Amino acid sequence: MTDPGLDPGTESPGDDIDGPAGPAARIVVALFATLVTLASLGWAADLYRVTLDLAFTTQQFLAAILGLALPVLFLSFRFSRKQPKGHVPWFDWVFAAAGFLSSAYVAYNHTTLSELVTERPLDGLIVASILVVVCLEGLRRTTGWVLFSIVVFFLLYTQVADIMPGGLQGLPTSADHAIYYVTWDTQSMLGLPTTVACTIVIAFIFFGNLLSRSGGSAFFTDFAVSLMGRFRGGSAKIAIVASGLFGSISGSAVSNVVSTGVITIPLMRQGGFTPRLAAAIEAVASTGGQLMPPIMGAAAFLMATFVEESYGTVVLAALLPAILYYVALFIQVDLVAARSGLRPVDPSLIPRIGRVILMGWHYPLAFAVLIGTLFWLNAEPETSALYASATILVTGVLFGYGGKRMPVRAVYDALRRTGIASVDILMICVGAGMIIGVLNLTGFSHALAQVLIDLAGGNLFLLLALAAVVCIILGMGMPTAGVYVLLATLVAPSIEKAGVDKMAAHLYVMYFGMMSMITPPVAIAAFTAASLARTNAMATGIAAVRFGWIAFVVPVLFVFSPALLMQGSAGQIALAAATAVVGVALVSAAVTGYMFRVMDAPTRLAAGVAGLALMVPANAFPGGEWTDVAGLVLGVAVAVKEYMLWRHTDQTLTRY
Repeated sequence: MTDPGLDPGTESPGDDIDGPAGPAARIVVALFATLVTLASLGWAADLYRVTLDLAFTTQQFLAAILGLALPVLFLSFRFSRKQPKGHVPWFDWVFAAAGFLSSAYVAYNHTTLSELVTERPLDGLIVASILVVVCLEGLRRTTGWVLFSIVVFFLLYTQVADIMPGGLQGLPTSADHAIYYVTWDTQSMLGLPTTVACTIVIAFIFFGNLLSRSGGSAFFTDFAVSLMGRFRGGSAKIAIVASGLFGSISGSAVSNVVSTGVITIPLMRQGGFTPRLAAAIEAVASTGGQLMPPIMGAAAFLMATFVEESYGTVVLAALLPAILYYVALFIQVDLVAARSGLRPVDPSLIPRIGRVILMGWHYPLAFAVLIGTLFWLNAEPETSALYASATILVTGVLFGYGGKRMPVRAVYDALRRTGIASVDILMICVGAGMIIGVLNLTGFSHALAQVLIDLAGGNLFLLLALAAVVCIILGMGMPTAGVYVLLATLVAPSIEKAGVDKMAAHLYVMYFGMMSMITPPVAIAAFTAASLARTNAMATGIAAVRFGWIAFVVPVLFVFSPALLMQGSAGQIALAAATAVVGVALVSAAVTGYMFRVMDAPTRLAAGVAGLALMVPANAFPGGEWTDVAGLVLGVAVAVKEYMLWRHTDQTLTRY
């Protein structure tokens, strides 16, 4: 299916920026971006402590990474859209130099000046002021005005915290104290979010880039085609499988849309899907990849740190909701194909699965190494990513895919692209660190959670609804790891404070944050897919919400029932999973309006009610098992009625 002569992974994270003009800027960006990646990989390999015998703190390392990343940012991202592409003005060189030098000063002096927050020496304050301004501008360029405005709001809050009314009141703080604190304190700009970004996320971005450059994306696409191409609506099922496989490691729903959508969207259109539906299916499938274990766009490792649980616990908790997400999407696509009479993919376009596996058998080996080192060797996530990357490097050079081995230059490309792609995530984490610093400095962290609870009037359902809206708004246009870090900092504590399990609270904000990618008015994944399909962006977003309905329902359910998060007895988990799958099938039929035949409105309503009743876990509330019984009885009645009417009209069941 995929032309092995093409350069695999032509579109990957790091390709969506303008890029510098002129040889000097290009050299600086390539050099510093490569050094960002190499520095992070060196940390993962424990190179500095064991091999080079270097002694420095984590914050010194983070400041060094930041110093390398800021020149990449200011020489690659334009000041504004009106600025001509390919032109680097003098002030961007000033920003780049200021970011590099101030970060270097922080790296060199952090152990001393971080202990002088009370005294605030002049040199530390000047450097802190420069670095805060540079990082804020970098945040604006990489993520836009929303997150920039949020961080600025919190910084300004420090000046009025003591005069704010009621629950919004915080401790009084001077401007110099706030600026010094957010820069030099270990729990702020160079705190937990930035630590995870620099030590873990970059390693996984490199793994994803290396996998792509070695032909892995082509293998996953061909595997999906050979697996699903012969079934009705097979082109859309190919998109689901390919995007789910590749999406977990991409770290960005938009990058996933671009990487796989350039193949799957035209394929779906050839298979009979309208451009709008093709774009919507690709957007929903790519967004779901960010929710799929074991990597979840690197958010799994961030979540393990925030909830103070093992990585394995996070993966198990996220597994069942992710499966339900893809079951719902898969069933809807199948029913839409049946309703529209869509045929399988042209057999001439379907590669033999045996040949695909023979050419790409080594790609699953990298994932086996990743999971094995994480679960059985109990290695750190960044170390596991390094082992998996080494596996891809060796097998890519030795075997490649489709008769094309990975050239040595592809390794350099992966290093450079990783450094560029990590810039926006790093800036988001730095911004989130500033917010955390302000919350700690003013004591507003508990008050913020209380504000949401007070707005909800103590009603958990209303609190969840408010939190969902906030998550969708704050998550607009950001990569997966950045979305989660921001929401884990600002929104999850309010849900926890209302008595919700910590794991459930963090997965809840993760789900609704990712739904910002397909929810209008700023559905960036859906709009990107619409651009590829050349169809109306807003209509695509609306269709994507319909296909992705499950992600708006399941988080509410697992808040009330830990069984959906693999918590409880084996019997409770099995029952919750089984009834949820049947419920998802019934609601999907109601949404598409088709079961064995086109359903009338009352039957669709009955199927939807039965499905929702079945999806509510039996242990969600006392007597909850009766909702399962009622849903099952109603669902069976609807299915039998539709089947008998279908048989009566003597229709032929299309192959599943």
